[in-house]
Parts: sequence; structure tokens; C-alpha cells
Amino acid sequence: MSALIAYCGARIFDGTTFHEGAALLVRGDTVEAIVQADAVPQEVGQVTLAGGLLVPGFVDLQVNGGGGVMLNDQQDVETIRTICAAHARFGTTALLPTLITDTPEITRAAVAAGVEAARQNVPGFLGLHLEGPHLSLARKGAHDPSLIRPMQAADEAMLVAARQSLPNLLTTIAPESVTPQQVAGLAGAGIIVSLGHSDAGAHAAFAYAKAGATVATHLFNAMSPIGNREPGLAGAAIACATLNAGIIADGIHVDAETMGIALRAKRHPGRIFLVTDAMATIGTDMTEFTLNGRTITRANGGLRLADGTLAGADLDMISAVRFVVETIGLPLDEALRMASLYPAQAMGVDALFGQLASGSRADIVHVGEGLDVRGVWIGGDAVFPAA
Repeated sequence: MSALIAYCGARIFDGTTFHEGAALLVRGDTVEAIVQADAVPQEVGQVTLAGGLLVPGFVDLQVNGGGGVMLNDQQDVETIRTICAAHARFGTTALLPTLITDTPEITRAAVAAGVEAARQNVPGFLGLHLEGPHLSLARKGAHDPSLIRPMQAADEAMLVAARQSLPNLLTTIAPESVTPQQVAGLAGAGIIVSLGHSDAGAHAAFAYAKAGATVATHLFNAMSPIGNREPGLAGAAIACATLNAGIIADGIHVDAETMGIALRAKRHPGRIFLVTDAMATIGTDMTEFTLNGRTITRANGGLRLADGTLAGADLDMISAVRFVVETIGLPLDEALRMASLYPAQAMGVDALFGQLASGSRADIVHVGEGLDVRGVWIGGDAVFPAA
């Protein structure tokens, strides 16, 4: 049996409550308990921290790339490993590498890479997010329009088979390209279905939520907006209690005031959670890269195609947390939940991820008072700074 380790010297946020003068007890890759620091037996090994806050590891459900690589460019375990490692230094301990609309061959290769990453237990790998190709041309964003197409029976069968081999699978679809019956089939197979890149109205969005969709992809971006007589997909994502919604909190994709309105209006139990929609630039100093043969330029905090279209985000999760605290004015505990517990709940994995509770994974982030990442542990192993 693994030795018990006590993490002491920092306040602890368990995903719900702050604990003062406490210690986090970890055995192997699992959290055992949170106890008062003076109750830790002397024989227990200790990791002593110089203040700050221990929080649950961040969970990111939309990560296109990082560390200079993109899943669309190379579908193998090393690409997934590089992406996960690049985001770990910013507090993300579980993520879904995301494949943007591509060919059936590349999609199959990405699934195969994900299956192998799970077999090798790549630190930080939670599963895959297939964003497209079954989207709407009207709301394509940076997706290659020549690759967008309706879902066929073979596509549905491929996704169902992929889910059987992957730990988790999320797919973004548009009602224009997928039927409610197909959504029901995907959801019944354990796939998390997200609505996005769609010009569908609110009535259709509610119908697809009833069919089994439970998430909306990057709220307000690449979707029909809220209007005075048509709430659009954006309005439905906020009003529908069964829909969760990711949001890109970089101040570029969504105005801060709009984000605040959405957070105040969101009908529960569905939640708005943080995603980075990060590209290859994270953890690098690169100034441009390519996606489906098109150049994307990094400038002024954003990533854009030559025509000015936003193409993913130049964002890491701890920066998103700081943004919603410092700019939106959210309480720290709610900001941390948006980065950890709420996305874990959206994926149905919150028993293990997104909180520090008895039996959960020992995915831990140590942050300073200025919300700088000081240390990261995935499954109890130190990954930043490297052990």
C-alpha cells in the first residue's frame, strides 16, 4: 500500500468549502481526507507549502493544442502527451484534446491516438472532444467549410464505437447537420453531446436538449445570438436548465459585461464553465501556425485567420480564472468551480475529478495569492515544477 502523505501549510479549497489550518491527506493517486494540521500523525510524510491555496486540478473540455502542436496536425500519443504537459503548468490536470473538423481518416487516427493515450495512462488525458465535422456552414467560424457535412449512419456508428474504447468522449454538433434521433443514439451510448457552430433557434436547441444534448460549445461564439424575438442558441443555453455551457474567458471572445449577464441569468442545475479553446501557442513563444493549411497569427492576445476570424484562443486556464475574478468580479470559490467542478459535472466525472474529497483523484494545484501556479500534482505525482 502507498504511503500516506500530508500536504500542509496552505489553505485548502475542496471544491465547495475553504479549510483553514488543515492538511490534505493523499495516498497514492487518491485523496483520503482533509483534517486539521495538528491532527496529522508525526510518522506521516509531509509536503510543507509556504502559504497560498491548494485547489482541485482544473478540467478543460476544449483544448485544440499546446506546446507547439495541434491534434489536427499529428494524431499520436506524443502529441497528446505534449498538449497535456503544456497545460499542466497552468493548473490543468485533466483535459479533452480537441480535434477540429477534419477528414474521416484524420478523425479515426485521432480516436486511435486517444485510445492509446488512455492505455498508456498519459497524465492529464481525460478523453477526446470531436468538434465537428457535423456543423453549420452559417456558423463555421475557423472550421474548413469544405469538410463540414451532415452526420451519416457510419459517422454515428464510428462515434459509438469510439466511446466504447475511450474513457470519455464529447462531440460538438449542430442541429442543422444531425437529427434528434442521432443525438439520442449518441447520448444513449454514453457520449456527451454539445450544441455549437449552429444557427439554430431556441426552439430547436430545446428539442435537442430533450433528445440528449447536455452542453453548449463556447457560449456566444459561433452560434445564433440572443434577439428580442428569437433567443437563439445562446439564449437557450442560458435558459435551459439541463444544458451546461463552456465559455472562453479571455475578454476577446465574449465581452465582460455579456459574460456577467449570462452568469447571473443561467438557469440551474446547468452551469457555465471555463474552457480555453487553446491552440498550439500555449507554453510557447510562437507567433503563427497553420490549421487545415491556413495561417493563424498570434497578436494582441488573440489568434486570427487572415480575414480576422477568431481561430481558437491564446488562453490558459489559470488566466481564465484570474479574468473572471479580477474583471468579472466573481468570488474566488465560484471561479475555481468554473474551472474544475462544473466541467467535471458536465462530463459526469465529478466523483473523481474537480474536487478534493475522499476517494477523488489527487489532482491538485497550489496557487499563490495572486493566482500564480506554484505547483501541480496529477494523480499524486508532481508534474510542475517537475519532480
